[in-house]
Amino acid sequence: MRLFRKRSKAGVVRQADSADTTHLTAFAQSHTGVEAFVEPPTTVSATTVVFVANTGEWTRRRVRDARTAHELANRLGVPSYDAALVGYPQRMRDWNARAKAAGRGPAGDSTGGAPA
Repeated sequence: MRLFRKRSKAGVVRQADSADTTHLTAFAQSHTGVEAFVEPPTTVSATTVVFVANTGEWTRRRVRDARTAHELANRLGVPSYDAALVGYPQRMRDWNARAKAAGRGPAGDSTGGAPA
């Protein structure tokens, strides 16, 4: 019986998988006014994409690269932008402020529930 799960090597960034794509697809299909904001890779994270609904609710997942993120958004009929160039929409910041005021703290991923 294994008591501890095997950890990945330090310094190795987890790559995107089909669960990430499935989650983004479900988010886009269950929310209105979704836009995609593609984030460049950093030394500690892979390329990510943030989907933001018209309410400000958002979710972030890894993607293979920026091209893949834009292709996914196009396939889902979601406009996509480079976050490093255009920033994030005000409605996302407003959502985070409401979530924080409701006692849920900083929202690393807003899909945990709606603010009050």
